[in-house]
Amino acid sequence: MTNQKTALITGVTGQDGSYLSDFLIEKNYKVIGLVRRTSTSFKEKHKNIQHLLGNKNFVLEHGDVTDFSSISRIIQHYRPQEIYNLAAQSHVGESFHSPASTLNINTNGVLNILENIRIIDNSIKFYQASTSEMFGDNETIQNEKTTLSPVSPYACSKVCAHNLTINYRKAYDMFACSGILFNHESPRRGEDFVTRKITRAAARIKFGLQDKIHLGNIKTFRDWGYAGDYVEAMWMMLQHEKPDDYVIATGKTTSVEEFLNFTFEYAGLDVSKHLVIDQKLFRPHDVPYLLGDPTKARKVLNWVPKMQVEELAKIMFDSDYGLAKGNPHE
Repeated sequence: MTNQKTALITGVTGQDGSYLSDFLIEKNYKVIGLVRRTSTSFKEKHKNIQHLLGNKNFVLEHGDVTDFSSISRIIQHYRPQEIYNLAAQSHVGESFHSPASTLNINTNGVLNILENIRIIDNSIKFYQASTSEMFGDNETIQNEKTTLSPVSPYACSKVCAHNLTINYRKAYDMFACSGILFNHESPRRGEDFVTRKITRAAARIKFGLQDKIHLGNIKTFRDWGYAGDYVEAMWMMLQHEKPDDYVIATGKTTSVEEFLNFTFEYAGLDVSKHLVIDQKLFRPHDVPYLLGDPTKARKVLNWVPKMQVEELAKIMFDSDYGLAKGNPHE
């Protein structure tokens, strides 16, 4: 079709990239998914997009956001109308161990894309994945005007990328938006993130595949939503008449301890028999409280989250229970 839009998604194999690909393909987009070559097995690396391989509207491209020429080649070839930058070193804890790599991917990667858009075609609409971690120690409800106070290398890198996006929007009249997304989860979430660690452990304990779950600080609070809802907000931002930045959240905060208790109760397990608080898993600094105010997104974009955290925990556990059942000798 001549009116078919093309979208480039960086970080396409991740949770958000896979859900966004599903969403855009349903809207008749041609999706170009950018993936970086690694030594990870093809099956493991592409498990979130396995169902899309072979789809005529999905093209997998190898590239690297930290390589300017790599991004230039792909944009020049496909000429996308929209670019969604979801590529990142996105694990907060890991950023303390690999700060230079985190800054390079999360900040220079964004700069490379913005510069290529400016040079090649500044009518391309750009979405930047910002994060609630940028708010740091602000222990109040957080909106688009809340002071940014990053407390990890990951958050610092995202603040710089966020400000670069605003700068290019103002300086070059580019349609560049940032979605300040609060924590969003799904069955496709990486196993090293705490929600998935909890639901996976509960499922494995049910099958006798493990006995203990080791966690760090369970007293922190997060505003958890469903990734499938949040990718719709990304798309909505780029369809609006004016580029802007939006907080995407549920407006409800839940502690890690509450998420843990709810999941284990749903699984029919006694947390006290399986939980080990491991001091080695505590971070040098942990954001204590995150609660987003999505009023602007609701009023301007007409976006509202459909799934609450309790249902989210259930579908994540059910998925992990199915995986554990299918791998009894894991």
